[in-house]
Amino acid sequence: MLKNERIDRVELMRTFVRIVEAGSLSAAARQLATTQATISRRLQSLEAMLGVKLVLRTTHAMKLTDDGERCYEHAKHIIDAWLALEDGLNVTEDEPVGTLRVRAPHAFGQQQLLAPLLEFLQRYPNLSVEWMLNDKKVDFLGDNIDCAIRVGAEVDPATVTVLLAEVPRSVVATPGLLENYPHIIQPEQLSALPWIALNTFYQYNVSLTHRLSREPVTIPIAPRLSTDSIYVARNAALAGLGVSVVSSWTVAEDVAQGRLIELVADWQAAPLPVHLVYPWARYYPTRLRKFLELMKKVMPELAGMRRPEEK
Repeated sequence: MLKNERIDRVELMRTFVRIVEAGSLSAAARQLATTQATISRRLQSLEAMLGVKLVLRTTHAMKLTDDGERCYEHAKHIIDAWLALEDGLNVTEDEPVGTLRVRAPHAFGQQQLLAPLLEFLQRYPNLSVEWMLNDKKVDFLGDNIDCAIRVGAEVDPATVTVLLAEVPRSVVATPGLLENYPHIIQPEQLSALPWIALNTFYQYNVSLTHRLSREPVTIPIAPRLSTDSIYVARNAALAGLGVSVVSSWTVAEDVAQGRLIELVADWQAAPLPVHLVYPWARYYPTRLRKFLELMKKVMPELAGMRRPEEK
């Protein structure tokens, strides 16, 4: 019975922290995949156990009491300490345990990173991974994830952001499409061609830089198709719909086989940075630290990746 009470107290504090950070009982219930009534009961149990009122609630608002503010700060430390204890007791020779929840972009997640992920899981049999593919902005709390791999995203100062690699990009089109236009020599000529926009990174203009002189140029474009999928952009380019700027690794074989031609090769789109992102915390479990080590090692070595250039 004593053991269950201790576990319950930690869970009650975890629920309370989630209530505070989610902003409401209903939001905490959604994030914890339970009912608002269950969340309310847990809050009442914690308040009864501590003998203080932690939250003042009205129909439309929630506010922490002074005791609630103090409890929130203490609870975060206690939860971190408990996680460190669990992690430490279950680790043998620094072996990770538990479940790591990772979000990765669709293209990387289902192709480039799958083999390293499977090897990672084989190396650590006591570890499980939830591998969620999504290109949207990360909400660590709302989506209940531990870390995310982001391509081309701006650095968020509210998170820990580790630069892993860069993704070179290429301007490509089919030989058949190019037969209908004058030979492309200068990047400005690209404006006259039909385009496929990868709207995560560009939509109405494309910026290129000369490989040697570093001269920049920005070209206006009129897309026939806009998409947020790198595979759709590649396949539409292969179908002859238009020109596209895509990650070089996705079209390397197509270029080698002559299905696509790389245009104005001396003019390059800026490479996309690849980051591993996770929220600030006082304690990081072994499973996250090991995954970070893996990504630092394998990401620059993946086909089509390169180590970040010195700025």
